[in-house]
Amino acid sequence: MMVEKAAVIDMGTNTFHLLLVELADNGFRTLYKEKIPVKLGEGGISKELILPEAKKRAFHTLTHFSNLIKGEQIDRVFAFATSAVRNARNGHEFVADVRERLGIDVNIIDGNREAELIYKGIRLSGSLNDETSLMMDIGGGSVEFIIGNESRIFWKQSFEIGGQRMLDLFHYHDPILPTEISRLNEYLESKLETLCHAIAHFQPSRLVGASGTFDTLTDMYRARIQEAKFRYQSTYSIPAASFQQIAGQLIHLDRAERLQIQGMIPMRVDMIVVASCLIQFILGQVDTDLLHCSTYSLKEGAIAEILQNQSGTKPLHYARQAI
Repeated sequence: MMVEKAAVIDMGTNTFHLLLVELADNGFRTLYKEKIPVKLGEGGISKELILPEAKKRAFHTLTHFSNLIKGEQIDRVFAFATSAVRNARNGHEFVADVRERLGIDVNIIDGNREAELIYKGIRLSGSLNDETSLMMDIGGGSVEFIIGNESRIFWKQSFEIGGQRMLDLFHYHDPILPTEISRLNEYLESKLETLCHAIAHFQPSRLVGASGTFDTLTDMYRARIQEAKFRYQSTYSIPAASFQQIAGQLIHLDRAERLQIQGMIPMRVDMIVVASCLIQFILGQVDTDLLHCSTYSLKEGAIAEILQNQSGTKPLHYARQAI
């Protein structure tokens, strides 16, 4: 019997992700996954351009991904481009080049669609329940916020305030200066006014972070308490007090010192300072003692949609990995 497989490529502003899966009736099995720090927005995101060096890195990575997909003989390929591409003046030209050179059809999605896929990924991870949660995914170009529970979305919005943008605007000194943090918080107050109104209205009691920065914070926290992450686990939690301790440490260290922290990875070391400042800002709006961290995000949300379209029902939480 022919086993059905699918590939998802998430072309983020900072990181490109590949997920290869084997599909089942009510879930999926991960065959392979990889993330590469392409830094598509580096140097050009503030100018609304994808620069030649960034484009070169993107094609190098996409060629590698394409070879892996062909090696698994996968025909169903779902590729998504987010903030860096949708806001770049040469974004459509870049996507046309990808199609011509690699035969990959890239779907440039808007912020609402991105938030919807992130929600579906978080839901599939098992991170939600019947309580109202504020969900967030900190990308390099944009940050998506969703308010909802395991049954539905009440509110969602994408904000073009991602890690690369905050880094370019506020993190000029290393360690970051208190004045830069103050300016960043003023910026967040201004940019996230609609979010703050939505939080006041829906009153979420839980905070759920998706993938990326939250994966690294989980790694750092578990290294601190000397507990390993589990291969099949797709949701974790960090006490808010422990996060505040980690954030306080990150803010006072320079890049070289941050790299020495157990659990830190080089692809997160630059943006994690401003990302932690953003999480601290959000914790000032949501009264919670825990940060819930979903290892699933956009790419798993795309898989959830594929499964739903096949069966017509919401897929079960299914985090089993390839052995």
